[in-house]
Amino acid sequence: MPPGAPVAVAGAGDLTLRAADGNRVLAYRAVPERGSGAGIVLLPDVRGLHDFYRDLARRFAQAGVAALAIDYYGRTASSDRRGADFDGFEHIAKLRPDHTAADIRAALEYLRSGALGEISSAFTVGFCVGGALSWGQSALAEDLAGAIGFYGRPEECRELLPRMRAPLLVLAAGADVLTPEEEARRFEAELTEAGVPHRFQLYQDAPHSFFDGGSTEHHQVCAHAWRQVLDFLADHTTEPAGSPR
Repeated sequence: MPPGAPVAVAGAGDLTLRAADGNRVLAYRAVPERGSGAGIVLLPDVRGLHDFYRDLARRFAQAGVAALAIDYYGRTASSDRRGADFDGFEHIAKLRPDHTAADIRAALEYLRSGALGEISSAFTVGFCVGGALSWGQSALAEDLAGAIGFYGRPEECRELLPRMRAPLLVLAAGADVLTPEEEARRFEAELTEAGVPHRFQLYQDAPHSFFDGGSTEHHQVCAHAWRQVLDFLADHTTEPAGSPR
């Protein structure tokens, strides 16, 4: 888990969104007391809207970033619980690209509605399956300021490379069992060749899911990655209208 920041959270809690096809999207919002103008849609790993992502949304709000974490499984899961007994792999096998696109679109629309405060720049931030979904939004989401992905699988968004427009932040794990270092570096080269603006950071000895905070061994790597995320958001956030100069 990234280090916290001494900024108050104005409000946080669960809510339900509706996608264009009527799907019920579980979500969690965290609103900063003093917003920077940046807002993110947080795209989880296979666990869906697990409590880790609620905690992370609050950490973003503490850093002045409005955050909306969403779940993918409203069409297939009969319960809203995403605890240790939830089999995310069963449900993720049933995901369809048009469904995830609709859910993310609903989240971005809600983010931009003003319900979480004034947002001048919208981003996506994803992990594992959510990492590739986030990078893909560079091609799919209009007016996106940037897309951040932790240890995503490039093969899950590679077909969108020619259409990517928004800047990417790629945070890769060198000891990732799902995406070998060679594959991560290939993705970086493909982004360069396609002219996609991006930043690439590979943490040489870090495993997949290093950011989950399950081990203190990777504390320094987590702290560095968190700084990379906040710097990327700051560099690509436009000043909110009416901000004092």
